[in-house]
Amino acid sequence: MQRMWMSLLAAAMLPVCVAAQSSGSAQTMTDSSTILPDGTAVVRRVVPVPKTISPQAQHWLAKVVPDTETHPTIAQQRQATDRWQAGAGKVSMELYPANVGAATIAGVPVRVVTPTKMTPEKKKFVLINVHGGGFKVDSGSLTETIPMANLTGMKVISVLYRLTPEHTFPAAVDDTIAVYREVLKTYQPKNVGLYGTSAGAILTAEVTAKIKQLGLPMPGATGVFSGTGDLSQGGDSTALFALDGLSGYLAPPKDRLSDLTSYAGKTNLRDPILSPLYSDVSGFPPTLFLSSTRDLLLSGTTILERAYLRAGVDAHLIVFEALPHAFWNNPRLPEAKEADQDMAQFFLKHLGE
Repeated sequence: MQRMWMSLLAAAMLPVCVAAQSSGSAQTMTDSSTILPDGTAVVRRVVPVPKTISPQAQHWLAKVVPDTETHPTIAQQRQATDRWQAGAGKVSMELYPANVGAATIAGVPVRVVTPTKMTPEKKKFVLINVHGGGFKVDSGSLTETIPMANLTGMKVISVLYRLTPEHTFPAAVDDTIAVYREVLKTYQPKNVGLYGTSAGAILTAEVTAKIKQLGLPMPGATGVFSGTGDLSQGGDSTALFALDGLSGYLAPPKDRLSDLTSYAGKTNLRDPILSPLYSDVSGFPPTLFLSSTRDLLLSGTTILERAYLRAGVDAHLIVFEALPHAFWNNPRLPEAKEADQDMAQFFLKHLGE
């Protein structure tokens, strides 16, 4: 019975995607909502593109994305993502000139991104990035780092951690901790920032929890940009939105983030490092949380931010309007430029305090 209603919900959401992209079809649609005895909502909504976002963002939301489910292999996913990341990275470089190099730190491959000019004052600071990509691909080691190096004037190290399904938890955490330990040999902890998007946002919170567990000094600030601290369950946003917001294939709601179970491996999904929502987050550094109202991880981002606040952490939350998951990886969007500025200003303010 529950599966049938989940299927109905998925089917009901389909017109939303079409309506959001075609003003003609929206004219013939009406809203409807049925609440089942267990509280499950079976809804259909006509959602116009808001005029409160930039024309570029409005145009982006209007693109038609197929809503059919596909099953590319890991190799195909990585090939496509690497190609896209290279192209988006080239655009980032045009907008935010920087130097990109490769290195190995503590046996872990990394990208090292530096500003074209670095002042002596900025040489004492470093940002560590853990990229997005569902723990399966690298969808951010360029787009998440090039703007930050340019806007902060600081070196950025992107950890090319081991990926799933070949390597499950805690491989990515261990790789990041290894890099962090090595960085601490050169930089004061208060001058180190740690951040990531999507899987990297999850990993940022996990690594922070692991740093506390190991008794290592905390970094000066962290950034959780569209993530979650609880892999054992989803939330409203995972039921409502696909990777492209209201576009693309929307799977029926599940009681957990099943797409990440390959990353978790055999670890209990409420393990306090795997899911830091179940960890003691008191004493964590100042943290910026960033999401958007059509982000499938909006719920996870806001729930974790509230947990930080309850624990007395200096936590800040920015939520953009209407845009989908990790929209700042589309570097030409005015909202992406604003988000990058928000991230950069946060680290400039909090590092070295």
